[in-house]
Amino acid sequence: MKHMLAIPLICLGLLTFAASARAADCYADYKAKQNNPLKLHYGVIQLRGGCSKPAAKDEIQARIAPAGWTLLNVMSVFGPEGLQQRKANAGSYYLRF
Repeated sequence: MKHMLAIPLICLGLLTFAASARAADCYADYKAKQNNPLKLHYGVIQLRGGCSKPAAKDEIQARIAPAGWTLLNVMSVFGPEGLQQRKANAGSYYLRF
């Protein structure tokens, strides 16, 4: 009887692990601003939550706000294959937050 319960628990654990691995490989590029004086930046961030533009919007705003930044736009959501092509443009805001 105990081993009958173990199989669904193992399956649940594997699904949770797979979802975590997918989220770890999710990135977004975005534009943000600061006022007084006006500053703009383009950045790349690794997402910890959902891998969609709506989820990225909330997560990015929460992570950059303590530094005084306001999110303007989430440009795209992508996997690790898109990191290198964005690195130079993001400069010091490449995986900063």
